Amino acid sequence: MTLDAQIRQALKMVKDPFTQKDILSSGIAQGLKVVENGKIFLVLEVDTMYLQKGKELKDSIEARLKGIDGVREVNIALTASRKPQAQNSNQKPLPHVKHCVAIASGKGGVGKSTVTVNLACALQQKGLAIGILDADVYGPSLPRLLGTSQKPTSEDGKTMSPIIAYGIKSMSMGYMLKEGAPAIWRGPMAQQALQQMLHQTNWGELDFLLIDLPPGTGDIHLSLAQSVLLSGAIIVSTPQDLALIDARRGLDMFLKVKVPVLGLVENMSYFMCPHCSGRSDIFDTGGVRAEAEKIGLPLLAEIPLHMDIREASEKGTPLIHRNPDSPESLICNQLASVLINTLASQ
Repeated sequence: MTLDAQIRQALKMVKDPFTQKDILSSGIAQGLKVVENGKIFLVLEVDTMYLQKGKELKDSIEARLKGIDGVREVNIALTASRKPQAQNSNQKPLPHVKHCVAIASGKGGVGKSTVTVNLACALQQKGLAIGILDADVYGPSLPRLLGTSQKPTSEDGKTMSPIIAYGIKSMSMGYMLKEGAPAIWRGPMAQQALQQMLHQTNWGELDFLLIDLPPGTGDIHLSLAQSVLLSGAIIVSTPQDLALIDARRGLDMFLKVKVPVLGLVENMSYFMCPHCSGRSDIFDTGGVRAEAEKIGLPLLAEIPLHMDIREASEKGTPLIHRNPDSPESLICNQLASVLINTLASQ
């Protein structure tokens, strides 16, 4: 029996823990490649809710394959399923919106909104129809980041027209409140405001609606996850342990409400000196990468802390537009490409 046949026979003995079919028939094991020198390459795709079982399954397969004569090296990539499934009758897709993607962080001040805006601009420049919903009703930052203070209008008295800047449709409580005025609301009022902005904005046809969530894991997050079918969530964090602790809480929340987590973004990954281009790891380094590897999720991007990003954000001109050829803009473009490819099959 050839080595390839022995390996396939061994894989057929491994059961998918959820369907009880063998992992080849169930589709969990994909892209099997056996190289002549005894190297094996395999992709193991599991649902994001079952990452721990996926890691256990990966270890079991590695041990089984390494026991076959002629096998010298086993390389198994653990990936997560991207297909969302409604968990209740209230959880429905938004009309005319292909993908709703939540951008979240456990902790405030990690630059999540800046990442959201530049990602949206990168997607828009690829010819896609993009919208942003600023779900932080208490501390909206979208008007400042997009450099606009327009007020929403309504043509039919029922729905609001989104504010358009840089070709991106957007809605935020910041457009409706006087700048600096606090939103002193209890939880139910904040949830109602979110639902109105989400469902009563005339988004039109969109390829992506990015939902910029507030920090933490509160009522807004649960209200969104339970009412809208999300294509997935992206977790943004800085590298240091304090931010990662809160990022893990955000990750766990999405997994518990069965929202696929598409991956992690490390923002302020390192500081690039504008004068000498020297690198300094102000917030430590590699923390998000290590966390992503630990839980079996992809690290989508490492975005540096750079003066240009700060200046562009404060002036309301996204870096993608202000300096499209900068290394930081190229990273955001790569992040957009990864997101498109990740959700291409949905």
